[in-house]
Amino acid sequence: MASFSMEDFVGNGVLKKLLPVLLEEGWDDVPTLKIMNAEDMDAIKMTQQQKDALEIRSYLHDRALMQYADKLEASAKGLPEMLNLSSMDFLSQFGMKRGHLARFMDRTSACTSTDPLPPSYSMPARKQRAIPSRSSSIYQNEYVSVNSRKMSMTRNSVGYDVTLEQSMADFKIKDGHIYKGIVAAVPDEPRACGCVQPPPIIDNVASYSTIENISIEKLTPEYKIGMEFGEDKDTSDEGFRVMACIMCRAEAHKLYAKKPIFDSLGIRLCAVLHEHIDSEVKDFWPRYWGGVVLLDKGMEFFKALGGGQLLKDKFISGFLFNSRARANYKRAKAMGIEQNFKGEGEIKGGLFIVGKGKSGIAYQFIERNFGDWAPLAEVVDICARLQNQQQSQVESIRSSLSMQSSQGYD
Repeated sequence: MASFSMEDFVGNGVLKKLLPVLLEEGWDDVPTLKIMNAEDMDAIKMTQQQKDALEIRSYLHDRALMQYADKLEASAKGLPEMLNLSSMDFLSQFGMKRGHLARFMDRTSACTSTDPLPPSYSMPARKQRAIPSRSSSIYQNEYVSVNSRKMSMTRNSVGYDVTLEQSMADFKIKDGHIYKGIVAAVPDEPRACGCVQPPPIIDNVASYSTIENISIEKLTPEYKIGMEFGEDKDTSDEGFRVMACIMCRAEAHKLYAKKPIFDSLGIRLCAVLHEHIDSEVKDFWPRYWGGVVLLDKGMEFFKALGGGQLLKDKFISGFLFNSRARANYKRAKAMGIEQNFKGEGEIKGGLFIVGKGKSGIAYQFIERNFGDWAPLAEVVDICARLQNQQQSQVESIRSSLSMQSSQGYD
């Protein structure tokens, strides 16, 4: 699995000397750097060699093939030229394994997730446009305003020229989709021919009061270039939050890879852990997750997901007898995730989307089966609606203040 550490991403190639400039200009995490466009590259005076290196490393990162990045970059070939090389060239020149070669030549797939990586990022100073939001059975049609810009990428030859609107459209709730609702969970599978009953789950969203006063410890800040474990440069506390109680590294990697989309929607990503094993946290951040990592010693977030009780399952009944849980495990393994058996393994997690201030919990996903992931299309959809709701409230307040000011001059 490709690491989200900037130092690992740039390796020992020509991008290494650019790290101070990238930090200064705000290109300080891997998901954001990967969607840099030609105008941005020219703004920091990147050479053609550096542009080619970024293109190659982004392509390899999407396919979890970063072990070949230094060799491919050193060949001084651009990505389009590499994609036209023969199999024997890759085997002889770069020592690429045949299975990895098949993954490299497949331009339509990416191992970081089953969803397309959003290849655009909205900068605050860019022009705002409005796009239609996704409709669902529990929401009325409305419009979502997002910061967007046309991306004139150097990666046009491999299909990277898209806008933020097009990227958001990838997460459109498709016609006929059954919306999982505010409290979401995937269906349960029969276990041991129906002889084993799954633990029950709640049907109602947790109240904000259940998480409002939870005592948490901040283990890591949001990752930036050059930041070491235990070093906290992050003091901001603004915007909406996606409180991601991550069960597995695979889901963490999948969610953080979409950081540019969440950034454009004003979302801050936080992973909540219920136990602190120092070596595990160091391995987790920033390799699989570059966002804030919080420790919930009292497991209050996890209890809130279960309506006051921890969601727990046994290894035999919850995994060995559960075909969906076993399929989830195979999915994570296919992404190249390194598994271990350290720490507690029976408590399940989920995901909260928490509105700004005390506006409450907008969405919660419950991990019914070990390894269930929150549907990303719904997560993005809810976050977009939160942003739209906040913008409507701000416009209403401004309009009211404007009317009061006008009346004062009458």
